[in-house]
Amino acid sequence: MAASEENSALFPIFVLTIIALPLVPYTIVNLYLTFRKKTKNINCRCSVCFQSGKYRKSIFKRISNFSTYSNLTVVLLWVVVVLLILYIKHLNTEIEIFEPFSILGLEPGASDSEIKKAYRRLSILYHPDKNPNPEAHKYFVDYISKAYQALTDPVSRENFEKYGHPDGRQGLQMGIALPQFLLNIDGASGGILLLGIVGVCILLPLTIAVIYLSRSSKYTGNYVMHHTMYAYYHFMKPSLAPSKVMEVFIRAAEYMEIPVRRTDEESLQKLFVLVRSELNLDLRNIRQEQAKFWKQHPALVKSELLMQAHLTRETTALSPYLQRDFKKMLALAPRLLEELMKMAIIPRTQQGHGWLRPAIGVIELSQSIIQAVPLSARKATGASSEGYGPFLQLPHFSESVVKRIARKKVRSFQDLREMKPQERAELLTQVAGFTADESQDVEVVLEMMPSISIDMTCETEGEEGIQEGDIVTMQAWVTLHRWNGVIRALPHAPYFPYEKEENFWLLLADAASNDVWMSQKVNFMDEATAIIAASKTIQELKEGSGASAKEINAAVKEAIDRVKAGSRLVMGKFQAPSEGNYNLTSYCLCDSWIGCDAKTNIRLKVLKRSRAGTRNAAAADEVPLLDDGAEEEDEEGEDEYDDDYESEYSEDDEDVKGKDAKGAVANGSAHADNGSSSDGSESDDN
Repeated sequence: MAASEENSALFPIFVLTIIALPLVPYTIVNLYLTFRKKTKNINCRCSVCFQSGKYRKSIFKRISNFSTYSNLTVVLLWVVVVLLILYIKHLNTEIEIFEPFSILGLEPGASDSEIKKAYRRLSILYHPDKNPNPEAHKYFVDYISKAYQALTDPVSRENFEKYGHPDGRQGLQMGIALPQFLLNIDGASGGILLLGIVGVCILLPLTIAVIYLSRSSKYTGNYVMHHTMYAYYHFMKPSLAPSKVMEVFIRAAEYMEIPVRRTDEESLQKLFVLVRSELNLDLRNIRQEQAKFWKQHPALVKSELLMQAHLTRETTALSPYLQRDFKKMLALAPRLLEELMKMAIIPRTQQGHGWLRPAIGVIELSQSIIQAVPLSARKATGASSEGYGPFLQLPHFSESVVKRIARKKVRSFQDLREMKPQERAELLTQVAGFTADESQDVEVVLEMMPSISIDMTCETEGEEGIQEGDIVTMQAWVTLHRWNGVIRALPHAPYFPYEKEENFWLLLADAASNDVWMSQKVNFMDEATAIIAASKTIQELKEGSGASAKEINAAVKEAIDRVKAGSRLVMGKFQAPSEGNYNLTSYCLCDSWIGCDAKTNIRLKVLKRSRAGTRNAAAADEVPLLDDGAEEEDEEGEDEYDDDYESEYSEDDEDVKGKDAKGAVANGSAHADNGSSSDGSESDDN
């Protein structure tokens, strides 16, 4: 009987252990990540972002953010844990160890006379002749009588005092952490036990394996469907214009699975009228173009119309169902755009180069989606190569406001950024008609906009100059600066309903051949990881060059200080191409802000091989050495990429000549700083 009670007590302890082992560390990690995220994310403080409710933590929003399947499961498991603890505590109070001295109310080691007195006293209270209560009778027989016998018999008392039991030394008892009814092998309990063993040992692992394999076969590591990757890879073309990237982007399998309802047709027809000018339809054959547009797959039509509605900020008239689909599309957009970017820069050529033109188009689409700016606003107009799109990311700005301030010779976004704060405030209040608070909102956003600079050095380790076939090591420090002094911040994006971190893409490309030689994603949100990576890389480089311990420590300390000051280290190796001069362009593109990119033109000079031996390995995905001399960019071959939408990174010959006369690169190093402009003009470090 005691053994069965012990088994019953072990089972809830076993269940509690199984639940607590994964639950406790999972909860701790999630709490750590939650508090860490709250401390590091600094969002925009302008009135437009506040009114959007994006960062306002109301009680309803807190509850809705918390009420996810994973969080509710964790809470439910903790409730089960608490109930199990209470049950185990109650069970332990019911199963008491036989203590004769405690039952008689005596201290251990009491004399025989004291034992007899206690027994007589308790007999008066519990003896059946004195107390007719059945419970009293049971207690007297099961406890008081047995306790008295155990203590008055010399052998029993000696055994109890030595071994803790009147019967002497007890053998080792083993218990099974299963309920008592499962231990009864007779009858139906045997079948239940067998089913339990089969279910836990066979069916449960098989179910978990099937779910995992089915999910892993459907999604990539970035939670993007494999069908999406196949579609992006298939439809990505080297001559894909920025205005055509949208047509590839909406072919994601995630978007194709969004249901198209019959009730959506009327709303989509109205939406088509509002965004028709953004759909790249041929106005000369507008009827045929419209008919062709509606003949597409319904999911493609719906996805493009909803995305264009977001870009043109025409989402207020959407039905509740379309609003839900629209928010789902925006929630998926950042990781889909990242995968689309990877499909653009993935090695395609024999030399292992990606494609520049579609990569720029993906970044521009990402910028437009985050800032809700139509692609047509990015078209070059007049003195501005970037159009009036950058202005629209500022609070309270519209196309009419841009036209009014253009009369005061503020014709580009950089002109506005380069003005003194007082002059800018006067312009906005007197010319644009802004109030003082609205002007202050603009100032807050401008202070948050990042400026990027790049310090790049490249060399062939242990050799002078670069010869064809050499393995070139590139080291680049990408530095971020804001007027408000903050490094880690979320971008101003009141029309994008989700939090979005800034990401930057460092590209080294040949614009003439449309090849991307090197690509690297850079993020400024995780300082700790950046410090570890930079310290390890600098230490390995210094150890490889034979530096002393003191020099290594000094270099590592300098790298840590640079990371804390807002820099990130980008390293890479690649194999030098064949002999010749290569006119390249270095880009650092932000996926969240418009007009905050750095760009510089550089020249790579590769000499004919004269050193003995051959060098193999590294894929051409990093940055080459920069040669002395003036910068220049060859624009031959760009005519084949003409389109109705011109990217802000396109240049005419006069722009190139002007930049040719500006900068120079010396001793295998270059510095690019976007400063307050996005043309990325280069500066001489020497």
